[in-house]
Amino acid sequence: MSRNLLLISTSTTHGTGYLEHAEQQVKTLLEGKKSILFIPYARPGGTSHKDYTAKAREAFEKWGISVSGVHEYDDPVKAVKEAEAVFIGGGNTFVLLRQLYQNKLVEPLRERVQKGMPYMGTSAGTNVAGRTIGTTNDMPIVHVKTFDALQLVPFNINPHFQDPDPNSTHMGETRDTRIAEFHNHNRQPVIGLREGSMLRVQGDRMTLMGPHSARVFLQSEKPMEFKPSDDLNFLLEVYEA
Repeated sequence: MSRNLLLISTSTTHGTGYLEHAEQQVKTLLEGKKSILFIPYARPGGTSHKDYTAKAREAFEKWGISVSGVHEYDDPVKAVKEAEAVFIGGGNTFVLLRQLYQNKLVEPLRERVQKGMPYMGTSAGTNVAGRTIGTTNDMPIVHVKTFDALQLVPFNINPHFQDPDPNSTHMGETRDTRIAEFHNHNRQPVIGLREGSMLRVQGDRMTLMGPHSARVFLQSEKPMEFKPSDDLNFLLEVYEA
Protein backbone atom coordinates (compact mmCIF):
# COMPACT_ATOMS: atom_id res chain seq x y z
CA MET A 1 0.00 0.00 0.00
CA SER A 2 1.43 3.38 -1.03
CA ARG A 3 -0.06 5.42 1.78
CA ASN A 4 1.00 9.04 2.05
CA LEU A 5 -0.86 10.49 5.03
CA LEU A 6 -0.64 13.40 7.46
CA LEU A 7 -3.10 12.94 10.33
CA ILE A 8 -3.21 16.01 12.56
CA SER A 9 -4.91 16.23 15.94
CA THR A 10 -6.12 19.80 15.49
CA SER A 11 -6.05 22.55 12.87
CA THR A 12 -5.12 25.30 15.33
CA THR A 13 -3.01 25.27 18.48
CA HIS A 14 -2.89 27.99 21.12
CA GLY A 15 -1.20 31.08 19.76
CA THR A 16 -1.00 29.91 16.13
CA GLY A 17 -3.10 30.48 13.03
CA TYR A 18 -4.93 27.88 10.97
CA LEU A 19 -2.55 24.98 10.20
CA GLU A 20 0.51 27.08 11.07
CA HIS A 21 1.86 24.57 13.59
CA ALA A 22 1.93 21.89 10.86
CA GLU A 23 3.26 24.08 8.05
CA GLN A 24 6.49 22.18 7.45
CA GLN A 25 4.79 18.78 7.55
CA VAL A 26 2.07 19.95 5.14
CA LYS A 27 4.67 21.30 2.71
CA THR A 28 6.55 17.99 2.83
CA LEU A 29 3.36 15.99 2.22
CA LEU A 30 2.43 18.14 -0.77
CA GLU A 31 5.88 18.49 -2.29
CA GLY A 32 5.51 18.68 -6.07
CA LYS A 33 1.74 19.25 -5.89
CA LYS A 34 0.03 22.42 -7.04
CA SER A 35 -3.52 21.82 -5.79
CA ILE A 36 -5.55 20.12 -3.10
CA LEU A 37 -9.22 19.14 -2.87
CA PHE A 38 -10.83 20.27 0.38
CA ILE A 39 -13.77 18.35 1.85
CA PRO A 40 -15.68 20.69 4.21
CA TYR A 41 -18.46 18.26 5.18
CA ALA A 42 -17.68 18.18 8.91
CA ARG A 43 -19.20 21.54 9.83
CA PRO A 44 -22.60 20.91 11.46
CA GLY A 45 -23.78 24.50 11.22
CA GLY A 46 -22.71 28.10 11.58
CA THR A 47 -20.05 27.84 8.87
CA SER A 48 -21.00 27.20 5.26
CA HIS A 49 -19.02 24.93 2.98
CA LYS A 50 -18.07 28.03 1.00
CA ASP A 51 -16.74 29.89 4.05
CA TYR A 52 -14.93 26.84 5.41
CA THR A 53 -13.24 26.29 2.05
CA ALA A 54 -12.24 29.96 1.94
CA LYS A 55 -10.50 29.52 5.28
CA ALA A 56 -8.53 26.54 3.99
CA ARG A 57 -7.78 28.36 0.73
CA GLU A 58 -6.25 31.30 2.57
CA ALA A 59 -3.85 29.01 4.42
CA PHE A 60 -2.74 26.90 1.46
CA GLU A 61 -2.36 29.73 -1.02
CA LYS A 62 0.39 31.18 1.16
CA TRP A 63 2.27 27.95 0.45
CA GLY A 64 1.64 28.03 -3.30
CA ILE A 65 -1.14 25.41 -3.25
CA SER A 66 -4.52 26.15 -4.84
CA VAL A 67 -7.65 24.85 -3.06
CA SER A 68 -11.00 23.78 -4.48
CA GLY A 69 -13.96 22.59 -2.42
CA VAL A 70 -15.55 19.27 -3.28
CA HIS A 71 -18.98 20.93 -3.01
CA GLU A 72 -18.03 23.15 -5.96
CA TYR A 73 -18.17 20.17 -8.33
CA ASP A 74 -21.26 18.64 -9.92
CA ASP A 75 -19.68 15.21 -9.49
CA PRO A 76 -17.82 14.86 -6.17
CA VAL A 77 -16.66 11.33 -7.02
CA LYS A 78 -15.01 12.58 -10.19
CA ALA A 79 -13.42 15.41 -8.19
CA VAL A 80 -11.83 12.91 -5.80
CA LYS A 81 -10.66 10.66 -8.61
CA GLU A 82 -8.93 13.57 -10.33
CA ALA A 83 -7.53 15.33 -7.23
CA GLU A 84 -3.79 15.74 -6.72
CA ALA A 85 -4.32 15.55 -2.95
CA VAL A 86 -7.20 15.66 -0.44
CA PHE A 87 -7.67 17.49 2.84
CA ILE A 88 -10.61 16.78 5.16
CA GLY A 89 -11.11 19.41 7.84
CA GLY A 90 -12.44 19.16 11.36
CA GLY A 91 -15.89 19.58 12.84
CA ASN A 92 -18.39 16.89 13.79
CA THR A 93 -17.27 13.38 12.87
CA PHE A 94 -20.80 11.98 12.58
CA VAL A 95 -21.88 14.74 10.18
CA LEU A 96 -18.69 14.22 8.18
CA LEU A 97 -18.98 10.44 7.85
CA ARG A 98 -22.66 10.64 6.89
CA GLN A 99 -21.84 13.11 4.11
CA LEU A 100 -18.96 10.97 2.87
CA TYR A 101 -21.30 7.99 2.51
CA GLN A 102 -24.16 10.04 1.05
CA ASN A 103 -21.85 11.42 -1.63
CA LYS A 104 -20.35 7.97 -2.27
CA LEU A 105 -16.83 9.14 -1.49
CA VAL A 106 -15.66 6.47 0.95
CA GLU A 107 -14.50 3.94 -1.63
CA PRO A 108 -13.01 6.48 -4.07
CA LEU A 109 -11.02 8.10 -1.26
CA ARG A 110 -9.79 4.73 -0.03
CA GLU A 111 -8.77 3.65 -3.53
CA ARG A 112 -6.90 6.89 -4.32
CA VAL A 113 -5.04 6.86 -1.00
CA GLN A 114 -4.03 3.24 -1.45
CA LYS A 115 -2.42 4.27 -4.75
CA GLY A 116 -0.43 7.07 -3.13
CA MET A 117 -2.57 10.22 -3.32
CA PRO A 118 -1.57 12.51 -0.42
CA TYR A 119 -4.25 12.70 2.27
CA MET A 120 -4.32 15.02 5.23
CA GLY A 121 -6.90 15.41 7.95
CA THR A 122 -7.41 17.48 11.04
CA SER A 123 -9.60 16.48 13.98
CA ALA A 124 -12.69 14.83 12.42
CA GLY A 125 -10.73 14.45 9.17
CA THR A 126 -8.13 12.52 11.13
CA ASN A 127 -10.76 10.52 12.99
CA VAL A 128 -12.33 9.20 9.75
CA ALA A 129 -8.93 7.99 8.54
CA GLY A 130 -9.07 5.23 11.15
CA ARG A 131 -10.84 1.91 11.21
CA THR A 132 -14.03 3.33 12.75
CA ILE A 133 -15.20 6.59 14.30
CA GLY A 134 -15.89 4.82 17.60
CA THR A 135 -13.32 6.92 19.47
CA THR A 136 -14.45 10.37 18.37
CA ASN A 137 -15.15 12.93 21.10
CA ASP A 138 -18.09 14.35 19.15
CA MET A 139 -21.78 14.28 19.95
CA PRO A 140 -23.81 11.99 17.63
CA ILE A 141 -26.06 14.78 16.33
CA VAL A 142 -26.96 12.82 13.18
CA HIS A 143 -27.54 9.15 12.49
CA VAL A 144 -24.91 7.27 10.51
CA LYS A 145 -25.59 3.88 8.98
CA THR A 146 -22.20 2.55 10.09
CA PHE A 147 -19.24 3.61 12.19
CA ASP A 148 -16.88 2.10 9.59
CA ALA A 149 -14.59 4.87 8.39
CA LEU A 150 -12.06 5.22 5.55
CA GLN A 151 -9.76 2.60 7.12
CA LEU A 152 -6.61 4.18 5.76
CA VAL A 153 -4.89 2.86 8.88
CA PRO A 154 -5.90 -0.27 10.86
CA PHE A 155 -6.35 1.47 14.21
CA ASN A 156 -8.58 4.17 15.69
CA ILE A 157 -7.53 7.68 16.59
CA ASN A 158 -8.66 9.93 19.42
CA PRO A 159 -7.80 13.49 18.36
CA HIS A 160 -7.61 16.24 20.99
CA PHE A 161 -6.53 13.66 23.56
CA GLN A 162 -6.47 15.16 27.03
CA ASP A 163 -4.77 13.88 30.16
CA PRO A 164 -6.67 13.98 33.45
CA ASP A 165 -6.07 17.19 35.40
CA PRO A 166 -4.93 16.15 38.91
CA ASN A 167 -6.25 19.44 40.28
CA SER A 168 -9.68 19.18 38.68
CA THR A 169 -12.83 18.45 40.71
CA HIS A 170 -14.52 16.99 37.63
CA MET A 171 -15.89 13.54 38.50
CA GLY A 172 -16.83 12.35 35.01
CA GLU A 173 -15.06 9.87 32.79
CA THR A 174 -11.53 10.54 31.59
CA ARG A 175 -10.42 9.83 28.02
CA ASP A 176 -8.58 6.78 29.35
CA THR A 177 -11.82 5.48 30.86
CA ARG A 178 -13.81 5.97 27.69
CA ILE A 179 -11.20 4.26 25.53
CA ALA A 180 -11.07 1.36 28.01
CA GLU A 181 -14.84 1.06 27.59
CA PHE A 182 -14.36 1.05 23.82
CA HIS A 183 -11.94 -1.85 24.20
CA ASN A 184 -14.55 -3.90 26.01
CA HIS A 185 -16.26 -4.22 22.63
CA ASN A 186 -13.54 -3.54 20.02
CA ARG A 187 -10.05 -4.93 19.55
CA GLN A 188 -8.25 -2.39 17.34
CA PRO A 189 -5.60 -0.17 18.92
CA VAL A 190 -6.33 3.48 19.67
CA ILE A 191 -3.85 6.33 19.45
CA GLY A 192 -4.53 9.35 21.65
CA LEU A 193 -3.14 12.36 19.76
CA ARG A 194 -2.47 15.40 21.91
CA GLU A 195 -2.87 18.91 20.54
CA GLY A 196 0.03 19.88 18.28
CA SER A 197 0.79 16.24 17.45
CA MET A 198 0.36 14.44 14.15
CA LEU A 199 1.05 11.10 12.48
CA ARG A 200 2.99 10.87 9.23
CA VAL A 201 2.31 7.60 7.41
CA GLN A 202 4.35 6.60 4.38
CA GLY A 203 3.62 3.12 3.10
CA ASP A 204 4.23 0.74 6.00
CA ARG A 205 6.10 3.27 8.12
CA MET A 206 4.63 5.72 10.62
CA THR A 207 6.22 8.60 12.50
CA LEU A 208 4.81 10.62 15.40
CA MET A 209 5.53 14.33 14.91
CA GLY A 210 5.05 17.37 17.09
CA PRO A 211 6.04 18.37 20.61
CA HIS A 212 4.19 15.68 22.58
CA SER A 213 4.17 11.96 23.14
CA ALA A 214 1.15 9.92 22.07
CA ARG A 215 -0.82 7.57 24.29
CA VAL A 216 -1.37 4.14 22.77
CA PHE A 217 -4.13 1.86 23.98
CA LEU A 218 -4.16 -1.86 23.25
CA GLN A 219 -7.01 -4.11 24.29
CA SER A 220 -6.48 -5.70 27.73
CA GLU A 221 -3.17 -3.87 28.28
CA LYS A 222 -2.11 -0.80 30.20
CA PRO A 223 -1.85 2.39 28.11
CA MET A 224 1.64 3.15 26.82
CA GLU A 225 3.41 6.42 26.03
CA PHE A 226 5.39 6.77 22.80
CA LYS A 227 7.72 9.68 22.05
CA PRO A 228 8.24 11.06 18.54
CA SER A 229 11.52 9.14 18.33
CA ASP A 230 9.88 5.79 19.19
CA ASP A 231 8.93 3.08 16.69
CA LEU A 232 5.18 2.96 16.04
CA ASN A 233 5.28 0.87 12.89
CA PHE A 234 3.82 -2.19 14.64
CA LEU A 235 0.48 -0.41 14.81
CA LEU A 236 0.22 -0.56 11.01
CA GLU A 237 0.36 -4.35 11.14
CA VAL A 238 -1.00 -5.60 14.45
CA TYR A 239 -4.69 -5.64 13.48
CA GLU A 240 -4.48 -5.23 9.72
CA ALA A 241 -6.58 -8.34 9.20
